[in-house]
Amino acid sequence: MRRWMGRGDGGGVGHDLVAAAVLTTLLIPAGMGYAQAAGLPAVTGLYATVVPLLVYAAVGPSRTLILGPDSSLAPIIAAAVLPLAAGDPDRAVALAGLLAILSGALLLAGGLLRLGFVMDLLSKPIRLGYLNGVALTIIVNQLPKLLGFSTEGDSLLDRTRDFVRGLGDGQAKPAAVLIGLVGLGTILVVRRVAPRVPVFLLTMAGATLAVVWFHLDVPVVGALPGGLPAPALGGLGWADVTALLPAAAGLAIVAFADTGVLAHSLAVVDGEKPADSREMAALGASNLAAGAFGGFAVSGSASRTPVARASGARTRLTGVFAAIAVAALVLGAPAATRHLPSSALAAVVIAAALSLADPAEIARLRRARPTEFGLALVAFVGVAVFGVLSGIAVAVGLSLMEFVTHAWRPHMVELGRVDQLKGYHDLERHPEGQRIPGLVIARFDAPLFFANAPVFAGFVRRLVDEAPEPVHWVVVAAEPVTDVDATAAEALEALDEELSHRYVRLVFAELKGPVKDCLRRYGLAGRFGPERFYPTLGTAVSSYVASTDTDWVDWTDRSTADRAGRPINRSKG
Repeated sequence: MRRWMGRGDGGGVGHDLVAAAVLTTLLIPAGMGYAQAAGLPAVTGLYATVVPLLVYAAVGPSRTLILGPDSSLAPIIAAAVLPLAAGDPDRAVALAGLLAILSGALLLAGGLLRLGFVMDLLSKPIRLGYLNGVALTIIVNQLPKLLGFSTEGDSLLDRTRDFVRGLGDGQAKPAAVLIGLVGLGTILVVRRVAPRVPVFLLTMAGATLAVVWFHLDVPVVGALPGGLPAPALGGLGWADVTALLPAAAGLAIVAFADTGVLAHSLAVVDGEKPADSREMAALGASNLAAGAFGGFAVSGSASRTPVARASGARTRLTGVFAAIAVAALVLGAPAATRHLPSSALAAVVIAAALSLADPAEIARLRRARPTEFGLALVAFVGVAVFGVLSGIAVAVGLSLMEFVTHAWRPHMVELGRVDQLKGYHDLERHPEGQRIPGLVIARFDAPLFFANAPVFAGFVRRLVDEAPEPVHWVVVAAEPVTDVDATAAEALEALDEELSHRYVRLVFAELKGPVKDCLRRYGLAGRFGPERFYPTLGTAVSSYVASTDTDWVDWTDRSTADRAGRPINRSKG
């Protein structure tokens, strides 16, 4: 029980009960609707809701993530299963269960092999773009329902066009519009002035009573089909396994993209450490169970999860209570949702989706770093227009390109001494700084690898060529250099050879031990012996001044020199 409750507060169970009550009203129509979209009996959507919620509550790492049937999976399931079923609904259910088991097994194996590390590629701009893109998608999907009609488009653009066309054709039902807009307005106001009030639940209860009392003609959820989850895998063979494996692999990728990004984002928002491999394994276990008990493949729900959180969900018990409530309604009160208006549900979902969106944070990114704003925008547009997998893949690819670009041409500066400041500082930012006569101090803020090795060598050559007087030493401030590959080692050797012909000594300060080991493994121990390495920039400069008898007194020594009556020699740089 404590594991399921996680870090919830002392009143978590009460909050979870309220959240589960609200969530149940969404789980039922969503499960049934996505089952029909996958070409399966509506009741299988309820099985694919109840079983995964219970399994995830037992093994999942996220406290508030809600699993269930999803719009991104339904077309894949239909495309894989219906041709093999050949019109037999029982065989379609069995094949959908097998598909869920196969994709679940792949996800479970991936989690056990710790392949969830791919979620580490999700930077903050990508997470922001994803959440805002999901929020926009949910809102556009729900707007027709809010006004009492439906649309059939697959993409965001199609659904937007159909929504506008439906408005123009007068498809909106006045009673549904009234219920939806009043419900949405009530939710937004009450959440602001009295956030502890269970406004979602009260809104849906009030809307249901209004439909019954005033005999309103609006779309409703309707009564539930009966039956409890049970195995339904009869008549399958190895040929079916072989036929479904490619689809299972694709389904696993899409399901983890949906679930992993959502769970990772929620963990960051909640100040928790993401557990991406555990998330993958838990999703796999949940799909295995769904397929084994008459359901089909599921993923994290980007529409039901924010509703649960906005309704007060604190712990995994929200999913447990909701699963029990769905099962109880199916068995004991299938008519309970007969008069629940769809427009009230849409108002709840839209209000929850608004809590996902954070356009102000994206605007701050635009001011702070335009390139990261661009990544967020790409993720936003990609997720909203092309779907989660495509949008995230493009944004991650651009992130990697940006990283390679920064590593290829990183920040690189010449350092010098600035009066009244300890250490050595960027001479571009401190033009009043002084160069030590005959010494160049270069800092290169990146690992050295094949792409940037020529850039580094060219930078050092330029500093030597443009120095105001002949250079005797080049000190590389190497603390930022975390690695050297074979190409870079070769470039260092060539640079040292070139500098030595010009009677310039190349040395390194603050180079890390593992990087020195790399140079030794590349056979450069003879060229770059221990005398070429210094623990700090200060010791390297002191060694240069002493060995070359350079006329230089550091500003920190000048007060002592003044008191002793010695002349102060300043750099000519």
